[in-house]
Amino acid sequence: MNSSFVFTQELDRWGPGASTGGGVSEIEAEAYCRELTRSHYENFPIVSWLLPRRLHTHFQSVYAFCRWADDLADEVPDKKRSLELLAWWRTQLHDCYASRPTIGEHPGIKHPVYVALAKTISECEIPIEPFDDLISAFEQDQHIGEYSTFEELQAYCRRSANPVGRIVLHLIGQVNERNLAWSDSICTGLQLANFWQDVSRDFDIGRVYLPREDREKLGYSDDSLQRRETNDAFIALMQYEVDRAAEFLRAGMPLVDALPGRLQIDIELFARGGLKILEQIERIGYRVWETRPTVTKWDAVNLFCLCLARGCGRTLGLCRTNPMSSRREEASANRRS
Repeated sequence: MNSSFVFTQELDRWGPGASTGGGVSEIEAEAYCRELTRSHYENFPIVSWLLPRRLHTHFQSVYAFCRWADDLADEVPDKKRSLELLAWWRTQLHDCYASRPTIGEHPGIKHPVYVALAKTISECEIPIEPFDDLISAFEQDQHIGEYSTFEELQAYCRRSANPVGRIVLHLIGQVNERNLAWSDSICTGLQLANFWQDVSRDFDIGRVYLPREDREKLGYSDDSLQRRETNDAFIALMQYEVDRAAEFLRAGMPLVDALPGRLQIDIELFARGGLKILEQIERIGYRVWETRPTVTKWDAVNLFCLCLARGCGRTLGLCRTNPMSSRREEASANRRS
């Protein structure tokens, strides 16, 4: 079934002006978030096995918040209406924090996502800023489709990607300045990897994440961009951006060793998944206009086994996470020398 049609039904049921009576209970809200997560997040069976059981409902409520915000931004065709709905979603967020003190009682909160999220933010002591930042990034998508500098793009990643990692650190009780910095680096690297994977798809919806200053520096013209032309300048541009994304991912790898138990496997799996996307881009010769690089199920299984083995090795004191992907690192160093 068309995802836009499904979300329209959800919006009619739970959106502004919907008749929801007295709202839902925490149990009903958690069930709603659990079903939403399972129906959209294909990797959740692995993630749920890795996460401590006590975190499952919290992870699901956070994912449901992000899913709704993403759909309000991308599944509503009219940008003006999308901005209105995102403003409503922010109001719901602030109402959620205003009614937070009593767990189990949520006066004024009727949306199931926020009934569940109220419990999560109370138990895990999550500040409002990362949720607010995520909404502001979705709002930015409605009126900015191109970035002049990498600094502008990185500032966008600070609000579109980094908050997710910061929320996760609150969920697992591992918030400190060092961990936050490593998490930010991994999340920015993952966001960039997704951008370079989806250059063609994003162009179709009017978004260009390749910074203008980089395009100009490496000689990739606006005419070539509009023609989706793969030439030497484009390959050099993609190579440059892929290397930069990999640097962010590797710089955040020390976070893996800083976390306890199975959480190490979870975080390393995500980071190395980003590196695998970049490796696939390199493997197709950076020709992302013609081919969308993907991580296959076999790749995912291999990554999981690798991260599991590393996790066991760390538990036994046999190894620590190596932040370098040696083949890519050597190639990158040779290109820069």
